[in-house]
Formats: sequence, structure tokens, C-alpha cells
Amino acid sequence: MADRTPPLTVEELRALVASGEIDTVVLAFPDMQGRLQGKRFAAPFFLDEVLEHGTEGCNYLLAVDTEMNTVDGYEMSSWDRGYGDFAMHPDLATLRRVPWNEGTAMLIADLAWNDGSPVVAAPRQILRRQLDRLAAHGYTAQVGTELEFIVFKDTYEQAWDRDYRGLTPANQYNIDYSVLGTGRIEPLLRRIRNEMAGAGLTVESAKGECNPGQHEIAFRYDEALVTCDQHAVYKTGAKEIAAQEGVSLTFMAKYNEREGNSCHIHLSLTDADGHNVMAGDGNHGMSPVMRHFLAGQLAALRDFSLLYAPNINSYKRFQPGSFAPTAAAWGYDNRTCALRVVGHGRSTRFENRLPGGDVNPHLAVAGLVAAGLYGIENRLELPEVCAGNAYSGDYAHVPTTLREAAELWENSPLAKAAFGDEVVAHYRNMARVEQEAFDAAVTDWELRRSFERM
Repeated sequence: MADRTPPLTVEELRALVASGEIDTVVLAFPDMQGRLQGKRFAAPFFLDEVLEHGTEGCNYLLAVDTEMNTVDGYEMSSWDRGYGDFAMHPDLATLRRVPWNEGTAMLIADLAWNDGSPVVAAPRQILRRQLDRLAAHGYTAQVGTELEFIVFKDTYEQAWDRDYRGLTPANQYNIDYSVLGTGRIEPLLRRIRNEMAGAGLTVESAKGECNPGQHEIAFRYDEALVTCDQHAVYKTGAKEIAAQEGVSLTFMAKYNEREGNSCHIHLSLTDADGHNVMAGDGNHGMSPVMRHFLAGQLAALRDFSLLYAPNINSYKRFQPGSFAPTAAAWGYDNRTCALRVVGHGRSTRFENRLPGGDVNPHLAVAGLVAAGLYGIENRLELPEVCAGNAYSGDYAHVPTTLREAAELWENSPLAKAAFGDEVVAHYRNMARVEQEAFDAAVTDWELRRSFERM
């Protein structure tokens, strides 16, 4: 991966701390759910101690459920193993200011065991491994994530107290591409855009979406690890800014029966000279490399769905006619397909439309790279393009439940070969824990349907 100038250098941080402008440094890592977990340090202590030596965090942070409950089934961390620590080492390339928190800077950490070996089931390490494999072929992955969210006029505390029922969306109707609609909450959108720019992200645009109160802010394509780290920073920051503004927003994949929150992921490959190796003279402007890479996506799509749709709620998006895919098919600029080829020349790329707003970007992009490498290494041939409505076509169906996706993942030779037995078992257990929790829950739907009438 090419050398990069971080958004904030250590020398700049030292000067800002000395002047009193920065007094707090956050060191965090993405957990299994893609959330940032870590610590806030007094800035002088960070510079004197943590910068060189790192810090520690309880290893249960990669072995709990969404509610942070300790659960069984994880090899790396358990009561039997005593819930010890792993080391958190700052990645200086991720140092940045956090404009929405006064006097604050942030870094992303890589995780290691006490002997210095990497924590292979950590999402960032999983992605790093796949990017190293890709680099061995001479390629770098360029990635963009398009993350949607729904804004509500209620605070997070009010939403909690109301059990997330009867919330008031920031817009009352479909505002897809509506300038008037985005204008209604432009103060919030503007603040998010500008403060993400202050954190080193390059903002492209903001637009309205279909579900009442639904919006999207897009950021410039970048190298895969950079994009995934920025995705995690943005997701956390957007929630914090919303809370400061007295509103709330959700990235959950399917908040209600209307359009869900997607997170379409765009990917292209460049060579050592920065040329897009997916562009070529073939059909739709594709090179042989892209055809093999895309064929790998199709071959692994169902097996890797757990990486793209990691939660119970994720699978509620996959409905016909919803702009979320149901068919394992590819098409040229065809939004009914799971895989959409777009762009021309240097912008040639593909889009995976499976992920929702709840996706862990590090895991999803690791899946895209691993699938593409499978296609390249085995010179897979791309099947015929879907030129019509993939919803009604004769294609393999994407998994419809977390249970189905987890079983495909667990039994996949492709997953085991690409990620290793430890990673496959770790994330299979994550799915098991979520599935068992959901299976034991009594839902509002059941109560309304059964309380009196059954």
C-alpha cells in the first residue's frame, strides 16, 4: 500500500497538545459489529506512554453480542480463559482531529496478543490479510461505501423510552434527490459534512432517499483500508453529531416495512502505476481481470453473505422490487442485480448491493477481495449478463435469513480457504448467538397477532 500523509501528523498533534488546543486522544478499533471500541486518554499521557507502547483492552470485546453480554462459544475469549487483555497498537496513518468533540483527536488501533502475534479474527486484521493477498498479485483495491440513514426528530433517549415506536421522521414523504427535502435538515447534514471534512474525510455530496427522513452522505473513493476506517469514524461521528443536535438517526438495515438503509460498496483495482486494471476492451468496457474478479463475486456471493448481511434484521431488506437484491446476478447499470457494473474507462468498477447500513465495512470488503481473488486465481468465466429484471429471473437466491447465511458460511470451502478455520468459526458463533437471542424473543408482531385472537 502506498505511503500516505495522515490527516494529522504526530508532530502536529504534539504542537496542538502543547498549545492546549487538543487535550483528549481517542484510541479505538472496530469490533465485530463495526462499532468503535476503545479509550479516551489525556493527550499528554497518550504522547508520553500510549503512542510508543500502545494500551490494553479486554479481549471480550471481540466475544460479546450486540448488547455487550458475555456469551459462550468463542475460542479466543471466555470465562475459562479468564477474559484477559489484548494489546491495542495505534496506527499513526489514521490520526485525525474530531471536530464534533472539542479538543479531541482520534486514532484507529490494530490488535495483537501479548506475544505480538495479530488477533486474526479482528475485522481490521481480516481485511489486512486479504489486501496483502491482493498486493501479491500487484493490485490495490479502491473502495467507496454509500451509507444511508434515517433521521428522526426524537432524541436517542426519547426513542429508547418509547421502545422506538411512533418516532417522528425528519421528512414526512419520499424525498429521493429532492433539494427541498434535504433543505429541511440541511443544518444537520451540513454539520456532518463539514465536520467529517475536518476529520480528514473527503465529502462528495448529500442527497435525500425514499423512506421518510432517509438521507445519504457520500465520500470519495479511497484505498480499501482507508475507506473502511473512515466509514467507522463517520458512522460514530454522525450519531454523536445527531445527539448533540437533539435528534437521532439510525443505520439499521430495515427500520420499517418501507425502503431499508443500504450500504452499496463500490470496488475497483489499480496496479502499481495507479491504472484501473478493471477497464478494458471487452463487453461493457471490462478487462479479463475484471471478468474473473466479478465471476468470483458471483461464485462466493451466497457463501460470503454473512459478511455482507451480518444481522437478523439485514435479511428483511431483500424483497422484490425494493432496490435491495434477491438474485445472485450481475448486470450493467442494472439496480435489480446483486452486482452492478458501472463507470467508463478509469472509473470502471462494480457495486455490491447486498450490504445494508448495519454492515461491518472491514468484513464486507474483505469478503469482496477474497471472492475476487478466487475468481482471478481460478480464471473463472463470467456468466451471461442480466439485461432485464433480476427479481423475476431464474437465478440463485441470496440467503433469506441469518440462519441460512450462517450455514452456508460454516460449510463453505471457499470461506475456509480464504479466511481460515479460526475466522470462520468465530463469525459462525457470532451468527449463532444472534439467532438464538432472536429465536427466544417474543416480538411485538406476535403480541399483536396472538394476545386476544389466538
